[in-house]
Amino acid sequence: MINMKRSNTLGSAILLIVLPFLILTSCNGKKESRPSAADSAAMAAKLVETTIVKTDTLNEVLSFTATVRAEVTNNITPQMGNRIVRLTAEVGDRVGRGQVLAELDRSQLTQAKVQLENTRTNFQRMDELYKIGGIAKQQWDALKTQLDVAETTYNNLLENTVLRSPISGVITARNYDSGDMASPTKPIYVVEQIAPVKLRIDVSEQYFSRLKKGMPATITVDALQGQTFEGKISLVHPAVDASTHTIGVEIQIANRDQLLRPGMYARVNLDFGHKSAVMVEDLAVVKQVGSGEFFVFVVENGKAVRRMVKVGARQNDSYEIIEGLNVGETVVTAGMNNLMDGQSVRIKEQSKL
Repeated sequence: MINMKRSNTLGSAILLIVLPFLILTSCNGKKESRPSAADSAAMAAKLVETTIVKTDTLNEVLSFTATVRAEVTNNITPQMGNRIVRLTAEVGDRVGRGQVLAELDRSQLTQAKVQLENTRTNFQRMDELYKIGGIAKQQWDALKTQLDVAETTYNNLLENTVLRSPISGVITARNYDSGDMASPTKPIYVVEQIAPVKLRIDVSEQYFSRLKKGMPATITVDALQGQTFEGKISLVHPAVDASTHTIGVEIQIANRDQLLRPGMYARVNLDFGHKSAVMVEDLAVVKQVGSGEFFVFVVENGKAVRRMVKVGARQNDSYEIIEGLNVGETVVTAGMNNLMDGQSVRIKEQSKL
């Protein structure tokens, strides 16, 4: 009994000594593991990388793609159906202005010629009588009309029996053989003038006031690697396309050696000089899905604010910003995945070399 009492007393004493230490240790542990409100907010902010919007010199060289076109294209087609008697040219032949390309059946032309000669002879006889008062003015007018109609009919048939090239150029298509029946709906030949040639491009309306007739252009084509051609603006269309907000521009190339041919794929550069522009890294600019609009995330008071921007030309790894950003603003360049408008952000410190 005496030993049991001593044991209980000793245990109680030890417990009284150890218990305060256990309580103190437990309290200290809880205090260290509980983060502050500021620490929680910092942990919730998304880590991003940023850059500063700045001004830079922008070289305004605009590039376009186009297809080489003939300066003039003529379809050699008769006004009425007729049998082809002879064809004089093949695809690829160079022809001169006025050169005979095809001869058609002359039956109708021969009849028209006989009719014209008879009408002219009759008119000449009546004209002598009219001069001496042998016939009335009304009768003379009717005979003169008949002669005019006969001459017009003959000339039309002549033009549609002997077909000539109206331009100097190259035969690019032949759709019939000798003996075929030609139709007005399908040309016998296609003649294209390829010296000069032209290109058609569509330029943004913002350059409308700077597009001038005679402005130089540099052209390259895939089919003639390593060769550069000089051209000039020959036409600036007066109206802006309301759907694309672009202006049609035609560029003429002399093509004296006739290396450029219709249908070739070409690249066109227009040099507008240089200017000072608001620029930002291309990594900061995001194209909105399903539209042609762009946006960036601007860091304001520790938060990412989504802002729409109007993008201009691209130079190296930067975009020109026409509207939406000011110089000195901070924009996000990395960490935009799942970034929400108004979300808190932490800027990653850049390592210093």
